[in-house]
Amino acid sequence: MSSNGFKIEHRYLELPDSFYTRVQPTPLKDARMVCFNHDLAREMGFHSGNPEEWTGVGAGTELLEGMDPVAMKYTGHQFGMYNPELGDGRGLLLWETLGPDGRRWDWHLKGAGMTPYSRFGDGKAVLRSTIREYLCSEAMAALGIRTTRALFMVSAKDPVRRESIETAAALMRVAQSHIRFGHFEFAANHEGEEALRALVEHVIALHFPHLIDLPRDERYQRWFVEVVERTGRLVADWQAVGFCHGVMNSDNMSIIGDTFDYGPYAFLDDFDAGYICNHTDQGGRYAYNRQPNVGFVNCQYLANALLPVMKEDDVRRGLRRYEVAYNERFLQNMRDKLGLALEDASDLSLIMDTFSMLHEHHVDYTLFFRGLSNLTSRGSSPIRDLFVDRSVADEWLERYEQRLQSETRAHDEREYQMRKVNPKYILRNYLAQQVILEAQGGDYKPMRELLEVLKKPFDEQPDFEAFAAPPPDWGKHLNISCSS
Repeated sequence: MSSNGFKIEHRYLELPDSFYTRVQPTPLKDARMVCFNHDLAREMGFHSGNPEEWTGVGAGTELLEGMDPVAMKYTGHQFGMYNPELGDGRGLLLWETLGPDGRRWDWHLKGAGMTPYSRFGDGKAVLRSTIREYLCSEAMAALGIRTTRALFMVSAKDPVRRESIETAAALMRVAQSHIRFGHFEFAANHEGEEALRALVEHVIALHFPHLIDLPRDERYQRWFVEVVERTGRLVADWQAVGFCHGVMNSDNMSIIGDTFDYGPYAFLDDFDAGYICNHTDQGGRYAYNRQPNVGFVNCQYLANALLPVMKEDDVRRGLRRYEVAYNERFLQNMRDKLGLALEDASDLSLIMDTFSMLHEHHVDYTLFFRGLSNLTSRGSSPIRDLFVDRSVADEWLERYEQRLQSETRAHDEREYQMRKVNPKYILRNYLAQQVILEAQGGDYKPMRELLEVLKKPFDEQPDFEAFAAPPPDWGKHLNISCSS
């Protein structure tokens, strides 16, 4: 294996022992490498002419020198209830590598078997959920949204019992950090001030190094503000592409502001503000339109955990930054999507009215904004055709044209910029479902093809028009469960 480009570390082990348990992975049977992310490997500082050589690591049968697998301990609020029993129940942090650009990468093997934190689980991951995470984390990265990434995945023959019998798989998930809000809740509620401080210092040193030299109170305060702002901006980015996370528990909130944990996610097809993508979320706590508020609630959980080591005033001031960061980013994202370079006081009402219209008329979210990005060259019919009542579209388009009159950019320049933020291709649930069915039959070609398309979400890709089509009726509002 050519690992000449990276340096090996395992800094997570510098935290107090209570933050992890050493666990050896449980080997998978007859594992094979089914997807390897060559582009990402290059970014991380290595290349593999022969991805098969990583199969043993993915299958839990081989550890490279320097790998010291640990299951991380954290707690968190799940659906609003505090759960002290959490931790890596089927994933192991193997090591950290530093790439040639100085970026740090945690290697986390998902589907590595039982750990002390598995509770009632078997520690395995199934093929279906592994493919869904691989596809979506890579789709999000291509959309320019902060996210964990997928380095490679292996499939295996081991039977896994979920709602039915499925087969096992494992994913090598990589991220700059796997530390979540729940780590801080664990430290504050169970380990005490010293452990909490060690965790804060660890995260600042590794992921916020520009703050290291500040006096302690200021360092903590500035760090907390950055975490809160990153969280607000991340959720604003989700809202702009119509992404629903589905399980925004505080143990799934990354301390560096990455999209973390791809379970029952969905991208909106027909726009529905109250869309719930997780069928175990009976009350709609994590519905699309509630995500901004839940992001804030999670920041409050983090704030409470930090009270032993921070001044209450600093924490309160930091929390206020959430709404500001979210609102600014959301407004900017939507102005970009509508091609509005100049600010106008009426923009917010135009944006909110647009959402109301899309909701009321069940308009396909992605196709609507993509259509707007080609209004000059392709005319208004791609937009009008999304409405049963064309007159609604016409009235809106007239209002939009009026707003564009105060813009100074040439039409084609504006639309060129709009096409860079309004994707043509998103990971619609039915597309994921189709490649999963093929993969379950042993054919991974459709999955690899879909990945190639999702890598360039803003390009026209004339050969792949079918991937941009609205879903067939069976593919709308697919119910996805947490049982991955």
